[in-house]
Amino acid sequence: MTTYRLTQYRLCPKSRAIRLALGELGLDAELIEEQPWQYRPAFLAKNPAGELPVLELSNGLTLCGAYAISEYLADRPPPALQPGRRPGLLFPGNEEERAEIRRLADWFNGKLNREVTRELLIEKVYQRMHPTNPQAPDADILRAARVNLRYHLSYVSYLSESRRWLAGDQMSFADLSAAAHLSVIDFLGEVPWPEYPGAKLWYARMKSRPAFRPLLADRVPGVAPPAGYADLDF
Repeated sequence: MTTYRLTQYRLCPKSRAIRLALGELGLDAELIEEQPWQYRPAFLAKNPAGELPVLELSNGLTLCGAYAISEYLADRPPPALQPGRRPGLLFPGNEEERAEIRRLADWFNGKLNREVTRELLIEKVYQRMHPTNPQAPDADILRAARVNLRYHLSYVSYLSESRRWLAGDQMSFADLSAAAHLSVIDFLGEVPWPEYPGAKLWYARMKSRPAFRPLLADRVPGVAPPAGYADLDF
């Protein structure tokens, strides 16, 4: 039986996307915490890019990055799926539908990450955690990230109001990726949910899934989430 070890950081959105994917597939993984601002040589030996997450399999295979891991999990579902888990869970549908899932997963793990999530994490978490030179957040960078966030929330609202799920009729890795990023941004208290009811309704559906529960239990020393972060009725 294959076992999994996931090197991740609890507020890394791409790590969270893979944690959600593993949870939805019914796969257990040992979580290894890696602090992304440290760039430890031991971690760079696993992934020279220095990026999370990294999934290690008991057969010796090491997979680096959310893209490679998600594609591997999609192509190699567990031999005996648990009740309610279906083959093709991460990238369901025909070729066109799977292409749309990949486009949106790249949008959230690429564009949203560059323009919002990464900037908020650096300013509000990573720089504060730096052992030798902690820095206060840059107000200009935070302001720009908040402006960009509204654009992305509008897009999530549009997708959720025009489709059953973000990429189509079935939940997919696009939903997991978007929810992972928004869960981090929500942890940092930056999501104006009342202004985007479509996005809020979709996120409430994601938040109520069993695979989401471990994310809602995550805590980071020195960074307290808002009161409604773990509340399913937010």
